[in-house]
Amino acid sequence: MHLQHAPVVDRKIRFALAGCGRIAANHVEAISRHAERAELAAVCDTDPAALAAMAGRTGAQPFTSLTALLAGAGADCVVLTTPSGLHPQQAAEAAQAGVHVMTEKPMATRWADGLAMVRACDDAGVRLFVVKQNRRNRTLQLLRQALQQGRFGRVYMVTVNVFWSRPQSYYDSADWRGTWEFDGGAFMNQASHYIDLLDWLIGPVESVMAYTGTLARNIEVEDTGVAALKWRNGAMGSVNVTMLAHPKNFEGSITVLGEKGTVRIGGVAVNKIEHWEFAEPHAMDEQLDEASYQTTSVYGFGHPLYYDNVIRTLRGECEPETDGREGLKSLELLIAMYRSARDGKRINLPLEY
Repeated sequence: MHLQHAPVVDRKIRFALAGCGRIAANHVEAISRHAERAELAAVCDTDPAALAAMAGRTGAQPFTSLTALLAGAGADCVVLTTPSGLHPQQAAEAAQAGVHVMTEKPMATRWADGLAMVRACDDAGVRLFVVKQNRRNRTLQLLRQALQQGRFGRVYMVTVNVFWSRPQSYYDSADWRGTWEFDGGAFMNQASHYIDLLDWLIGPVESVMAYTGTLARNIEVEDTGVAALKWRNGAMGSVNVTMLAHPKNFEGSITVLGEKGTVRIGGVAVNKIEHWEFAEPHAMDEQLDEASYQTTSVYGFGHPLYYDNVIRTLRGECEPETDGREGLKSLELLIAMYRSARDGKRINLPLEY
């Protein structure tokens, strides 16, 4: 891919935010943490009240549409915190305007759309960043270090649980929520950061079998799902997801069982190291208490750390940690799960491009 843009070194990087909803606040906060190198230059939303509130709070220039924002904001990078199903078309529009793109998860709700996003940004010579802030949690960074250094020996089994609570009022709060086209279900929306861990931590998945169901909510998509996985390295595992935990978010966890180690990272959102045991001691074992303390909300504290990598990439100081191709890995696994559940059969990876 040939980048059209020279690195930004003589001024602050100008971010623009498309979408002023639930997750946008995390982006505003993250950009403000890097005020010496970045600024929020513009915001847009189709809801006039949400737009006015965000512009008032941040001092960013308000626009009523993405098209107007791209034409008038002078942005270096537009951040898509809009409904997931809108990301592909908006990413393509930004790319054609010569603006770098950062998209919240999931990058798209369809496989072909995800591929098209990567292609559009490649063709236009702009960067595509996909937000994966949970990777920055200290708990998961430690687990990844242990895996990369071979402390587990051979990995045998991996289990991921996401037992959260999303009442009907959550889905009713916006008409795009709970739809196939714009949102995706419990796997794709709420659990997508956990699905991302499966490839990032353990490696490429060979095949998947899944069931999904809409057990209690009045929505198009699933509120509950399970999947069985086999990795290319021989490990096996499962993902268990529901938005029906009573009465509130109960658990977001990953358990890794290997030849020489057993680790469980739990809490509400992989924020507590609940078990950490290896055949051989290592210096990283000293960091356990501090790591658990550092992550508290379901979104974690990862957004500012994520932005640091994006800012340094746009300044020409490093390469992106999670670009569009990295984002496709979790999208591919999600689409495989949905195809398996729909067709009642095992889906082998990779999917056809």
